[in-house]
Amino acid sequence: MNYQHLQQTWADFSVRITAFIEQLGLDRLSLQADHAALRVNNNQTAQLLADEFSQYGEIISNNMINGRPILIIKLTEPLVIGKMQINCVELPFPSDKTYPVEGWEHIELVFPSQAQTCEALVAELIEQAPQLASIIENAQAGIGKIKVKQSSPKGDNERLANPTIAFKANGICLKVHPHDIQTIIASEQ
Repeated sequence: MNYQHLQQTWADFSVRITAFIEQLGLDRLSLQADHAALRVNNNQTAQLLADEFSQYGEIISNNMINGRPILIIKLTEPLVIGKMQINCVELPFPSDKTYPVEGWEHIELVFPSQAQTCEALVAELIEQAPQLASIIENAQAGIGKIKVKQSSPKGDNERLANPTIAFKANGICLKVHPHDIQTIIASEQ
């Protein structure tokens, strides 16, 4: 896998993500697209992609998160999904987990909020998008086709809480959190 392969697979990925956003009913909230994330299974591929993406943008963060380096690359030309523009790509170096498919895995959307916890974020999100209540309840009960995971990932120097809700189905993932990645990076300074 390389940069050219990711360019070729972006159109299919963006169609699938757009359909998932609509399925969840999040398209009605006009959320800002924050960044797109990749998954790779070996360090050589991750380093190759880091080198290639550096030609199309700037690495604005190289941080240790959950024991592994995660790069954030701010692109010179944004990626486009429908009416949304994505200015950054997240490139995590591999962990001990092996992904069944390497390449584009998820995008993250910003749901403006002051929530400090996942529970508060879920409550605010359901208030704006009540259809998500049954999806989240079903996922907690282990039923339904959409999996939901709540987390509060944090880099070594982050000072800003950014609780995250991840919705997964059919090999793709959509994450929702209160702050965009560039604000989180600025909080580390």
